[in-house]
Amino acid sequence: MMARVTLRNLAAHKIRLVLTAVAVILGVAFVAGTLIFTDSMNRQFDDMFSRIGQNVAVSVRATDVGGGGRPVPAAVVESVKKVDGVENVVGNVTGYAGVLDRDGEVAGAPAEQGVPKLGVNWADDAGFTMASGRAPRGPGEAALDTATAQDAGVGVGDSVRVVTSGPVQRMTVVGLIDTGDLMGASVTAFDTATAQRLLLRPGYFTDLQMESAGPSESKLRDRVAAVLPDGFEAITGEQLREETKSEVAQVMGFFRTFMLVFALISVFVGAFIIFNTFSMLVAQRTRELALLRAIGAARPQVTRAVLGEAVAVGVVGSTLGLAAGAGLALALQGVAGLDARLVFTPTPVIWSYAVGIVVTVVSAYFPARRAAKIPPVAAMRDDVALPQRSLRIRVALGSLLTAAGAALIAAGLAGSGNGAVALVGGGAFGVFIGVTMLAPVISVPVVTVLGAPFARLLGAPGRLARRNALRNPRRTAATAAALMIGLALITVVNVLGATMRTSVDRQIEDQFGADYIVQAAGGAAAGASVGPDVAGTLAKVPGVEDASMIYGGRAEIAGEEVRYVAGDAAAVAHAVRLETVAGKAEFGPDGILVSEDNAKEHGWTVGSPVPVRFPDGQSATLRVSGIYAENAMVGGQIVDPRVYLAHAVKPQIDLVVVDAADAGAATTKAIEDALGAYPNLEVSDQAALKDEARAQVDTMVTALTTLLMMSVIIAAVGVVNTLALSVIERTREIGLLRAIGLGRRQLRRMIRVESIVIAVFGAVLGIGIGVAFGAALQNALADQGLTVLSVPVLTLCAYMAVAAVIGVLAALWPAWRAGRMDVLQAISTE
Repeated sequence: MMARVTLRNLAAHKIRLVLTAVAVILGVAFVAGTLIFTDSMNRQFDDMFSRIGQNVAVSVRATDVGGGGRPVPAAVVESVKKVDGVENVVGNVTGYAGVLDRDGEVAGAPAEQGVPKLGVNWADDAGFTMASGRAPRGPGEAALDTATAQDAGVGVGDSVRVVTSGPVQRMTVVGLIDTGDLMGASVTAFDTATAQRLLLRPGYFTDLQMESAGPSESKLRDRVAAVLPDGFEAITGEQLREETKSEVAQVMGFFRTFMLVFALISVFVGAFIIFNTFSMLVAQRTRELALLRAIGAARPQVTRAVLGEAVAVGVVGSTLGLAAGAGLALALQGVAGLDARLVFTPTPVIWSYAVGIVVTVVSAYFPARRAAKIPPVAAMRDDVALPQRSLRIRVALGSLLTAAGAALIAAGLAGSGNGAVALVGGGAFGVFIGVTMLAPVISVPVVTVLGAPFARLLGAPGRLARRNALRNPRRTAATAAALMIGLALITVVNVLGATMRTSVDRQIEDQFGADYIVQAAGGAAAGASVGPDVAGTLAKVPGVEDASMIYGGRAEIAGEEVRYVAGDAAAVAHAVRLETVAGKAEFGPDGILVSEDNAKEHGWTVGSPVPVRFPDGQSATLRVSGIYAENAMVGGQIVDPRVYLAHAVKPQIDLVVVDAADAGAATTKAIEDALGAYPNLEVSDQAALKDEARAQVDTMVTALTTLLMMSVIIAAVGVVNTLALSVIERTREIGLLRAIGLGRRQLRRMIRVESIVIAVFGAVLGIGIGVAFGAALQNALADQGLTVLSVPVLTLCAYMAVAAVIGVLAALWPAWRAGRMDVLQAISTE
């Protein structure tokens, strides 16, 4: 019998439950889309790597620091070729190489996106295939991947300009390469001698790969390892493929976790909507449920009947959410510029239904329990209402959580480092839950204030709207809480973004002492480097007083692999306004400059020995010649350029710092003209550096805000749902209001104002909490660069206005439906 009751109720409340299912659909779509997209990418990478390394039995590479930066000399190649069982030894050369289009821009994805521009030497079994043309055979020839060639507007036989670490090379395109799919990476192939000259060093290879003439990979690896000099290792092809897959899996795992966090936020917000909807449905069916109890239905049966409706909503919502997730995965592939087919594994299906059904059932459980507690005698009363618990327990628990969260935040602010951030984060979550529990109490005074202007300006509709919002504080709070969560997180992101922008501006003002810096587009992270002749070219520009190179490298310093900079001590000190706290800003014989925190961590003072091991396998002991105050632009250590060049495989010039007699527009243009042969280089002054930093922060803030907007959309659906159910619940009341003279326009205005007040209440809570959390996180991260708190007031005011607009839009359908009610039928409704 109860199963039939459940089905009948589902059929009777289709519109209400469809709105509830929308919250499930959106949350599940986010989860499913993320899982389908990452599964598809992982399958694509597995296929790609199995093709690329399928003929490799053993690989030889450096074991030293710096990411294996030590090259393999040709002598090692000759030794390996003599090993029994080795055949087809191939030496690989890789580095940075970009292709210029007809406008002088580097073709392919922008360098800011971190997509690599690979230069390689062509090998017939490198895993790529020649789509058309032939392999490069001389110093003036190159082969391009088809996507880069298309973007550059060139084909086989055309002349193209290629950028490496030196001047632009003019080459002829002799072939087009099919790379499969390398996530948008550009590939430019040269013959081996040209690749070594442009990308590495003549007579050296990045690594070696070989096939087996019979022995197993492990046996061949052992034989090859026996002839290798110190600093090199041999690994099997299987190990090489697994390491490559593991690196990609780590990146995709981070992306999956990152996206799922936002998906779960959306699901969490949806839980508020589901809870609110079922609470209202149960309240509206109190008499019906009491009649079921009166004719013999037991409490567990009533509970199961309501939960059965929740299961049905969860199943439908999960199914539609899974389908929507596939569409989202396709959209993500389009944004990423990929065209691979989607891969459907059991994982997204299982998680979609698990999330959708479990969240719906758990959210509906407490309303279902309350429904079962309705006494049978209530069926005989006209004024029956669902019993409500006192707010005392809720207020006490909410106050306790808020106080505990505030205490954790205070403890975090008193500390430093990642532990302090964790305390602040945990405290923020506690305050979040506490405020949510206190929202019914908070709503009374806040809604009273927010509704006052409407009551004065709109008369009766405004007063009625305010009273309706105050009538059921629990419902108002639950509806507003969903919007509060999304806007609180968005506010935190925007406060931290504004703080980062202001802090970086202050940092550049305090630490940027040069007039200009010149760096390669994309920077060292993309593998780009400034050419060794650039500093000399700039020094000859009229008005330029000095141009100094600053190198970047990696080394094992005091047992820890770190990145360091190297450059003339005086030039670096001037360029970044280095503040020396001990010793002098000069190297002397075998000197090294270290930051104050670095010195404290290792117990160094001026004159202390510092053990260093470089990527070429050589070790040295440097001595601290100076200690400087923390400086984000140079990091923890600065090395003498002579020491760096003595151990560098191929010098990596990160930037050139330039001082001019007059850093005006004329000097800027003269510098840009002098760099005409280096179109991949960028000239920046202090203002340009600020703009670049702001653009990066803005991109991050926009991306995070966009992801969090899903929770706001779900919250808006919740406002629609609550108002729609409220209109149904107040059908008789609305009829009476119409009967005593309230016009349709006034009725719709009343519902719109009620919606606006609820939405703005959620926005006030969310923005207030977000600003407080943002300030707490800024304080906790002050020692990591966030030194200046900045609150984007105009942006937050815009969000408040958006919340009001959400209220207006959410009220359109409920208000329209209320206005169309027949007055006599509404009055006669029980």
